[in-house]
Amino acid sequence: MLFRRASRASAVTGLAALAVLAVGGCDSGPDRKQAAADGPAVIAPGEPGEANRTLSAEEAADRRSENDSPNSADVSYVRMMIEHHAQALVMTELTPQRAESKDVKRIAERIAAGQKPEIEAMKGWLKSYGKPLKAERHEHATMPGMATPAQLKKLRAADGKAFDRLFLALMTTHHQGAITMATDVKGQGNNIRVEEMADEVIAQQTSEITRMRNML
Repeated sequence: MLFRRASRASAVTGLAALAVLAVGGCDSGPDRKQAAADGPAVIAPGEPGEANRTLSAEEAADRRSENDSPNSADVSYVRMMIEHHAQALVMTELTPQRAESKDVKRIAERIAAGQKPEIEAMKGWLKSYGKPLKAERHEHATMPGMATPAQLKKLRAADGKAFDRLFLALMTTHHQGAITMATDVKGQGNNIRVEEMADEVIAQQTSEITRMRNML
């Protein structure tokens, strides 16, 4: 049975309380078990038609670990975000020769420096769970924020200030799309690492959007 995020948050709270109890007691095994038994209870939602269950802090921690396996939303998000980041790198690679503004060149370098390792981390995540890089079938609609082939063609043909303006506009939209995807998986996914990666995308790209808007 999969936990919802509210249950995860309660489990984490329970774990924190359990850690405090453990520090305050002895190091012996029986005392640790007693501390776990005395931890705050956690409500676990039941299956449709079934009543909720009350779990001890120890049971909640075990249950959370058991249910951290990725679901289809996690896998789909990681695959899409790899492709999404790859397009951002295509755009940033144009800036050394096309951009006029030093600020635009710097933000492009910042974006590339952040997203290249993220792509590798996401590929590693897929490999660790035995998931192929690409789905056997097309599994998603057009990703939000992606530049169209016509827009990329126009960006490649632009130069100087015209390139700067178009790059900032396209990349801002691109980042907004990534934030939408990351926000969605936080509500639909189940894997803690994917949630952490989504949080990183939201934090980093929100900051970069602010910088780019100040350049326009």
